[in-house]
Amino acid sequence: MKYIVNGDLVLSRAPEGPLATHVGGFARWASEQGYARYSRYRQVLLATCFSRWLGRRLIGVRQVSSEQVFRYLRSRARRGRRRRDDAAALRQFVDFLRRGGVIPAEKITPTRLTPIEHVVQAFEQYLRVDRALACATVVNYRFFIRRFLTDRFGRGPVSLSQLQARDIMRYVQRQAPRLHLKRAKLLTTALRSFLRYARYHGILTQDLTAAVPAVANWSMSAIPRAIAPDAVHQLLASINRGTVRGRRDYAILLLLARLGLRAGEVASLELDDLDWEAGHVTVRGKRGVRAALPLPADVGAAVARYLRRGRPRSPSRRVFLRTHAPIRGFAGASAIDNVVGRAIEHAAIQAPTKGAHQFRHGLATQMLRRGASLTEIGEILRHRSVETTTIYAKVDLDALRTLALPWPGGAR
Repeated sequence: MKYIVNGDLVLSRAPEGPLATHVGGFARWASEQGYARYSRYRQVLLATCFSRWLGRRLIGVRQVSSEQVFRYLRSRARRGRRRRDDAAALRQFVDFLRRGGVIPAEKITPTRLTPIEHVVQAFEQYLRVDRALACATVVNYRFFIRRFLTDRFGRGPVSLSQLQARDIMRYVQRQAPRLHLKRAKLLTTALRSFLRYARYHGILTQDLTAAVPAVANWSMSAIPRAIAPDAVHQLLASINRGTVRGRRDYAILLLLARLGLRAGEVASLELDDLDWEAGHVTVRGKRGVRAALPLPADVGAAVARYLRRGRPRSPSRRVFLRTHAPIRGFAGASAIDNVVGRAIEHAAIQAPTKGAHQFRHGLATQMLRRGASLTEIGEILRHRSVETTTIYAKVDLDALRTLALPWPGGAR
């Protein structure tokens, strides 16, 4: 006798075993997450088979753990019935049950930290809490400091009081030539931050930051890679706004081009950040700084159209959601870069990069050419330092020509 789950999934028989009553709820959850019908069928079928297997072995609900999941998947493999995605599908079912309190949370035995990990984790806590640095910055600093400590102390105890200036200088001299210029500079910045942290907490008795060699990296040596206005128009015109993804991507590209938002700022936008009555959008910038920006009419209209006719139903408060299951907000800035790169490839336009930051440079360049001052540009882009904005003076060629010296022997 056939059994129908959630109105559209047909099983050969009704679910059995200790988890049978939760199969329907799992099917509804999978549907809410946007999984296709066949994917949901595979997930539900695996859940019912797992529950039946538990029942035959007289394993109760409160006894279900990762051990039973492993044993069940191994038994499927022995019978030649295991598929590559079975482990992921079953893990989703188990996670669903844990979130609902049906089965106990997994007891994870804490791993014993190495001496280096103890130091790195304490430094990471300092960066996140005391310094309130961005997540990407913390990840980079942690990577470099772990490698430095491993090079200096290996697997033995970490005694920072033994550090000497020559240890730091030699390490940078060995590592910097192997790295890209920007990565080498990031290495030295991370080391100085770590040495200041150790000195501040009394772990080091002397200040060793001066021992970190400087990496040659002339300020503002490069010209900002800005996307041209014509390329922006072509890119926006190429988006098919008749699809869910097209409406979403069009709104994202407009936010980048018209407001100069960073990729991470777009990814982290939430529904509560949109003030439709005031015509403002609140942006979470670097170091958690929040700023209210005017929402241009065309940008607001694009976002509103996506929310009304494109955004999937989801408990997530993020404005922009994935189009594929599981339906949730973007993981971070790289996802927005992927949206930009995919749109550029589809439009077949010439662009300086495949990332989102070129729109920020493009907005600043256009403002400068229309007569905006560097101070005004810095306010729009929310730069913390005036020096960050001065790089755009290099793209104002007309102003730079007035500073050019006459060619020796040329026309007078």
